[in-house]
Amino acid sequence: MTEQPPTPLAFSGSRLGWADLPRAVRRRIAEMAGAEVTAEASATNGFSPGYAAVLDLADGTQVFVKAVSPEQNPDSPDLARAEMRASEHVPDGVCAPELLWSDDDGTWVLLGFAPVHGRTPESPWRADELSRVLEAVAELADNGTPFSGRLPPLAAGLARFMSGWRALAQDGAALDRAVDAAGAHGAWLRAHLDELCELETEGPRAATGTTLVHNDLRADNILLDADDERVWLIDWPHASADGARWFDLLGMLPSVAMQGGGDPAEHFWRHPNARGADRDAVRAALAGLAGYFVHGSVQPPPRGIANLRAFQGAQGRAALAWLSTF
Repeated sequence: MTEQPPTPLAFSGSRLGWADLPRAVRRRIAEMAGAEVTAEASATNGFSPGYAAVLDLADGTQVFVKAVSPEQNPDSPDLARAEMRASEHVPDGVCAPELLWSDDDGTWVLLGFAPVHGRTPESPWRADELSRVLEAVAELADNGTPFSGRLPPLAAGLARFMSGWRALAQDGAALDRAVDAAGAHGAWLRAHLDELCELETEGPRAATGTTLVHNDLRADNILLDADDERVWLIDWPHASADGARWFDLLGMLPSVAMQGGGDPAEHFWRHPNARGADRDAVRAALAGLAGYFVHGSVQPPPRGIANLRAFQGAQGRAALAWLSTF
């Protein structure tokens, strides 16, 4: 694995503690969990600015709890609701934490998961850990094809997000910032902007298939079990139906590249999920993802997630570097 500059941490920087939660919310968590809370261990990764911690309970059990409200970030409650719905449709063969209970009072959304113990992959990526994760991505596609669960179709979600290049084309100041943020590939971006705008319109259709996709795979959404070979795939609010079996692989590899995991093109084309993939379809979907990352990186930070833009910028540069080789 090649050395890479440090990349931004996948952490909101404003995670709540147990004492920060309103008393009524703490009481409701204890009621849903079935026992009083005796200790907490806060999660150290992830972009949610709400509450996320493994709780020790008075009856000797544990539960991993997420608790969010619009005060931390206006989008977080809807993402929690989406994860609640997605948990009902993840196939049994997929290594994902079980949702034990949930509660939604219209303001605070609470999710209680069976705790899974492990750690995120090391950064820079270790070859053995990346191999384990890539095998898990293949298993996810195998277990999720064909997928008949009731989740939003991938193309519908991508149509909302794959518009970054067209937005930049209409905003000269933002485009200048994006060119600067793209670093060594800024000149290439500007020279190919018209083509990128055309490609991203094809991205949602190009990524269509019959597979369940997690749709947000990165190192911070993966836990490696310390006691066995399981690779836990966590945080499912963006889960979608009707995706190409190669889409999760494609979406993950820019983050792998930015964290020193090697050439994304090499990983992609030798992976079983990419077997038989149409090169033009892959290029269109990658262009749409790159536009989403690059455009997002030059927007004001969302409430409670100040370092998200730097993280998107690093993914965008990695995606552009790959895209420029097609």
